[in-house]
Amino acid sequence: MSDAPHIAQKSPYAVELEGGKAYFWCACGQSKNQPFCDGSHKGSAFVPTKVMVEETKTAYLCGCKHSKNGAFCDGSHKAL
Repeated sequence: MSDAPHIAQKSPYAVELEGGKAYFWCACGQSKNQPFCDGSHKGSAFVPTKVMVEETKTAYLCGCKHSKNGAFCDGSHKAL
């Protein structure tokens, strides 16, 4: 695995997140369960990012893995 994350997709993942529940966002881009971690990063420097929201809502999680806003999309995919 390289030092740069794999671009899983060049758009965000719209996902329903349950309030108070912990989710782990894939930072390496290799997970087969995008946008969530499946352990594919093991043996690399990548670590998943814990995501929690206070109330149940639709969140837009980064698919390109280049967001400056952690797991949440900031539009960085538009420049790739």
